[in-house]
Amino acid sequence: MYVQTPPMGWNSWNTFGPQISDAIVRETAAAMVAQGYRDAGYTYMILDDGWTLPQRSAEGLLVPDPQKFPHGIRALADHVHSLGLKLGIYACAGTRTCGRFPGSFDYEYSDARQFAAWHIDYLKYDFCYFPKSANCRQRYQTMSMALRASGRDIFFAACNWGLEFPEKWMRSLGANSYRSTYDILDNFPSAAGIALGQLEQFAASGAPCFNDMDMLTVGMFGKGHVGLEDPNNKADEACKAQDYVTQFVLWACMGSALILGADIRSLSDEMRLLVQNPDLLAIHQDTECRAPYVVCREDQQFCFLKHLSDRTVALIYANLGEETAEVDCIFADMGLPVTAGVSLRLYDVMAKREEGVFRQHYPLEIPPHGCRVFKASFVRD
Repeated sequence: MYVQTPPMGWNSWNTFGPQISDAIVRETAAAMVAQGYRDAGYTYMILDDGWTLPQRSAEGLLVPDPQKFPHGIRALADHVHSLGLKLGIYACAGTRTCGRFPGSFDYEYSDARQFAAWHIDYLKYDFCYFPKSANCRQRYQTMSMALRASGRDIFFAACNWGLEFPEKWMRSLGANSYRSTYDILDNFPSAAGIALGQLEQFAASGAPCFNDMDMLTVGMFGKGHVGLEDPNNKADEACKAQDYVTQFVLWACMGSALILGADIRSLSDEMRLLVQNPDLLAIHQDTECRAPYVVCREDQQFCFLKHLSDRTVALIYANLGEETAEVDCIFADMGLPVTAGVSLRLYDVMAKREEGVFRQHYPLEIPPHGCRVFKASFVRD
């Protein structure tokens, strides 16, 4: 399956954990359409762990929990498709899923055939309870081949948490995305740590296999399955709106999969407008889909650049630290020396205003947990 740009959608885990149901998915799908998410590009509705019974059938098949999914998965897929959306599902390369439901180890081909028969469009493939004697790469290769042999195009989202450097080999095995991180939590240190961990491996992401920095927690504000666990722990302090702005900007401009994790049925207008920001999504879905590169970095402050298909560039400043700090983007570090006779005209994407024309460098004071996003065009001096 060839995919030109990173996937966009919604996943049930961050909010609901294993307590997912047919009703929740249908209500969320309706909200995806009514509130503009589908039209903004969010098309995948992904069932995470907890959709099956604890045991396979006598024939060795996965069985949807009839209490949670009384109409079965195929009927849900048909409904989701009728709304112009796509249905994703969860499985695991180990003997059990992370929630201790049946894994796909040794059942890759029969499970892939089931998913195809149910008209599944996306598979998130996790890595819990994986036998120590087994080979990680070989098992992801097996599921990749099983999906290709199933007779249906199914997006293969490989989720082995960044173990064994998947950015070096998942693309070759046929995956469409690879998880490069452990699970995100709904606090700023978690999101910041994930973002900082990507700076050295930007170039590994691009069509048709994209980096997946995990589901977004934007708009959760401490609620849900990955919400606050210890209110006495500073790392577990609830995110503020600016924390979510920076998270979404980084995920979008770094080219990650954009998979929403909040309960979008009740997401605030502020957060809805953020994740549907057309200028940010245009950067994320740019047809050239080039990976960005770091222009400058000083500890938790950095600036990176992404080439766009219209001969402009996106320029992103970020300060993930706890104090206001200057981030100085020197243009020579992006291949634009002062002798080039070329300046940059900057448009502030978030404020929707012209910033001005600048030559040689553009230093900015960035507040803690803050960011700035510019679209830059070239101007002859």
